[in-house]
Amino acid sequence: MNDITINIENLFKSYDDVKAVNGISMQIRKGEMFGLVGPDGAGKTTTIRILCGLLKPDNGGADLLGMNLSKERNKIQDQVGYLSQKFSLYGDLTIDENIEFFADIHNVKDFEERRNELLEFTRLTPFRDRLADNLSGGMKQKLALACSLIHRPKILFLDEPTTGVDPVSRRDFWKILSSLMKEGITILMTTPYLDEAERCNRVALMDKGKIIVLDNPKAVKDSIKKVIAEIVCTNVRKAYQLVKGELKKEVQLFGDRINVLLQKDSNEYEMIENFLNKNSIEVISHRMIPPSLENVFIHLVEEQSK
Repeated sequence: MNDITINIENLFKSYDDVKAVNGISMQIRKGEMFGLVGPDGAGKTTTIRILCGLLKPDNGGADLLGMNLSKERNKIQDQVGYLSQKFSLYGDLTIDENIEFFADIHNVKDFEERRNELLEFTRLTPFRDRLADNLSGGMKQKLALACSLIHRPKILFLDEPTTGVDPVSRRDFWKILSSLMKEGITILMTTPYLDEAERCNRVALMDKGKIIVLDNPKAVKDSIKKVIAEIVCTNVRKAYQLVKGELKKEVQLFGDRINVLLQKDSNEYEMIENFLNKNSIEVISHRMIPPSLENVFIHLVEEQSK
């Protein structure tokens, strides 16, 4: 158990009649990047806020760094960093002054060297005298990350850290997270971007307060034993409606193509192509590709709702 940084056991949290977190249990290892994935309302943010000590669970509990959350909350909070969806920077303070403010909050003395490290790390050094209000969205997120790291936390909680950030800044942010993992920090993040979740060591797909699957991304994708038929065809909207409505297949529409979820090693594709041809839809090209995490998540949610 020495390598277990976060141990969650049978955690529950409700708001009136809504079960935001409905009996989840999981373990997260030291130095792991763990992704908590699911739609809005799945319970991701509530879970992170409980682990940060900002919410009390109705039942169940958690140990972080070998300490019990309910009994040693203050000690735990000294060892964690938290970047929320609406991280509060002070717009009338510069980058330097914001980091200094958070150093004071965490009682970090002689923080200047650490601040310089973080500014280099996040590539914010040339902008250190700029007011936070005058930063781009991506730069604000990097500053928020630097503020959450000033006290050298052992666990970093990130709640949808790249939402609303441009693609270049998202890429930079992920490079920074990869570097953090080399330092042995444990990262628990939530994200609505399934392509981002693929970068995590392990993921938990969450829906309606429950974890529906937990494993490394490859194992999660392999677990449903399906393949995607990516079909480029004429009249793609009609094709989508027919395959979904008449063939009752799981299908997604992407521009000029449809993605149909099929059983591995089956002859279902030939049946679908014949069906489309009979309905005056020409198949221009097709290929078989592995399912993405998004495909798997949609499939598992639909299976549970049956």
